[in-house]
Amino acid sequence: MNQHLKSVREFHELLLFPQAKLGSARQLPDMEIIRYQSLLMEMGSDALKAIKAGDMPEILGGLVNLAYVALAAIAMQGEDVVDKPVSWHQDWSLLSVIKVVSDKINHCASGGTDNYSEVYCLCIHLVRGFVNADFDKAFQMIHDNNISRVKISGESLYGDTDHIRKLKLQKMPDLSDCLYE
Repeated sequence: MNQHLKSVREFHELLLFPQAKLGSARQLPDMEIIRYQSLLMEMGSDALKAIKAGDMPEILGGLVNLAYVALAAIAMQGEDVVDKPVSWHQDWSLLSVIKVVSDKINHCASGGTDNYSEVYCLCIHLVRGFVNADFDKAFQMIHDNNISRVKISGESLYGDTDHIRKLKLQKMPDLSDCLYE
């Protein structure tokens, strides 16, 4: 199992959040697909706003949060991440990055694990190539922050009471140490 997916599943278990057993492969109901699409679009918007502002730690956080939500959709289906090569005209221009992020998010309206995996793989690719940062370290810092907030305060980081709950990172850790020089 993908290590990042394992972490997201651990987080869901801590919240007593229902998710399909790994390997059971269930299709998401239409309303869950719509909710995940909304979350992906919101996280994508946060990442794009950070790109507009040129704030590298915020871009890093936005892309990791987007990957986290994509992994949550995969966890709900009981599947594993499908390793998807990232291919697009990689000129690293802002418009090119914005277009590929938007396109990959839009494809997730299908509810397929392949599409969520593409978003996750794209986020890793962009963090390593565009942001020039350590995705694994940033992911772990955000995950550890989520876990500690739940354990310390009992706070649910998912604000909704529906089956899909939005991850709210009001106290995101400082990810500056994850950026390469």
